[in-house]
Amino acid sequence: MTNLPNTMHGVQLTKHGDVDALRYTTNIALPALASNDVLIKVMAAGVNNTDVNTRLAWYSKQDNNSDDAGWSGSALNFPRIQGADVCGVIVAVGNNVNADRIGERVLVEPCLIKANGETLTSPWYFGSECDGGFAQYTAVDSFHAYKISSRYSDVELASFPCSYSTAENMLYRASAKEGSTILVTGASGGVGSAAVQLAKARGAYVIALTSKSKAQQLTDLGADKVVFREDDLVEMLGKNSVDIVVDLVAGEQWPCLLDLLKPKGCYAVSGAIGGAMVTLDIRTLYLKDLSFFGCTVLEPGVFKRLICFIEQEKIKPVVAQTFPLNQIVEAQQAFLQKRHVGKIVLTIPQDGSGVRT
Repeated sequence: MTNLPNTMHGVQLTKHGDVDALRYTTNIALPALASNDVLIKVMAAGVNNTDVNTRLAWYSKQDNNSDDAGWSGSALNFPRIQGADVCGVIVAVGNNVNADRIGERVLVEPCLIKANGETLTSPWYFGSECDGGFAQYTAVDSFHAYKISSRYSDVELASFPCSYSTAENMLYRASAKEGSTILVTGASGGVGSAAVQLAKARGAYVIALTSKSKAQQLTDLGADKVVFREDDLVEMLGKNSVDIVVDLVAGEQWPCLLDLLKPKGCYAVSGAIGGAMVTLDIRTLYLKDLSFFGCTVLEPGVFKRLICFIEQEKIKPVVAQTFPLNQIVEAQQAFLQKRHVGKIVLTIPQDGSGVRT
């Protein structure tokens, strides 16, 4: 496609550290396309815990060591363009991709198993092991760019990929179904609010754990019961009362989550915003025949099912606030305050410079 710019605006992560590691730049070279790639003009990009965790080197299991601070457990290459949640339009394709894809509105699957047509030996995360969507343009293997037909806006669609695919993966792994009783911790966040909706779409009974200030919003999303962080959950809900725990928090309250699970119940986790180190009485695990699921890499079909849910409007976007891309620091600061329900989304400038002919 002609008339593409030579350079683009974007945010580069220059190192691990505080927000001063984020650099807004107006002259980044456009991504080079491999044979199986598509070039996407980014219209909107969501903010995630993963962005912040990667910046802070939170994934590293060694203090003051960045050698394992990438999402996949390896070192990052700097500068890195982050951003896993992307809604955009395909504007160019590699040699092995049908040119008919140009013009498609797409969502990017954030957990990557293919790059340039090859299956990766270890999955990548979009915006961690490769550049992501905090820029005017991004490139990804065509396999991970899913066409979407929806009346939702670009900002609304950008709220879906990471959070909702993570939630769908957790529910799928835990075999959530109609009639299941499901407790969702951190229910007001992006993944939590997605899990509430996706569990309700299955016909489950959903208990949302949140703060009192967000109770009505969770009820409006479909939660059947709302409980609060300061509650004695065992006293409120009863031992052996829950089929599935969808946990995004961990932390000090973690042991009681296992007390709540019924025998042969399922615990699924994909976050630890309340603290990564927990105390496990191994007897609870084996005497109750519990199943634990760590949920990171998406199971086959999860993202395709999410696209269907969106197109059929069985789930709805929950956008708390938007910021322009050059205010990414303010966006991340607002995100970390945890006063919002749903997603914070960045809008992308559509002006360019240095037109390519």
